[in-house]
Amino acid sequence: MADQQLKELTTKIDDLIQLCSQLDQENRKLKAEATDWVQERDQLVEKTELARNKVETMITRLKALEQES
Repeated sequence: MADQQLKELTTKIDDLIQLCSQLDQENRKLKAEATDWVQERDQLVEKTELARNKVETMITRLKALEQES
């Protein structure tokens, strides 16, 4: 009886080790994806800010041209 319980326990421990390994791989993948998303977000924020500055510059120029007329 003790042999059977030991075998079952060993099987359960092996299953847990495998599950931990899978979860570790998934966690690493998700962290890498999150890092990529943060970098992409930063790039998009930078592009948006650049576009905003260009639009503001154009508006300022148009207002200056309008006042000159």
